[in-house]
Amino acid sequence: MTYDIMLVRVEPGLTVQETLDRLNAGFDPDAEMPLLRLTDGQRAEWERILDRVSRDVGAVESEEYLYSLTLETVGPPGRVQLDYYGDTASIEVAYRHSGAAALEVMELAYRIARIVEEESGLTGYDFEVDQPTRTGDPGKAAVRLSGVSEWAWRRFS
Repeated sequence: MTYDIMLVRVEPGLTVQETLDRLNAGFDPDAEMPLLRLTDGQRAEWERILDRVSRDVGAVESEEYLYSLTLETVGPPGRVQLDYYGDTASIEVAYRHSGAAALEVMELAYRIARIVEEESGLTGYDFEVDQPTRTGDPGKAAVRLSGVSEWAWRRFS
């Protein structure tokens, strides 16, 4: 289970939620995932994202899969994973950070989300705490991450 932040290319005249609803309208959980087919522009966006995150955040590992392009941060404060699909992307943080560590990792996640927004035009939204990543407070997200992490640790340890 992960804390997830969504990024989407918002369709003109729609909200983030309306765009996601439209994208998910035909979703079939039993269907095979579509293979990644990026345009030249999307591939260029990914290269800019990868370059900026590496330069501004630090070391990352990157991989290309059949369904997405992925980067993961390497080292402290913890792993943040970005999956890029072209018109959407997602950021995942494991529920294993609490207190000051949760704040550090969520500041990193929001920093990556803002880089993705700037380099791709995607709009980020953190549905966990109902706020946009561009103007949202990573501290609010850290409180949520920390609370769920501590609950899980007490319940399953």
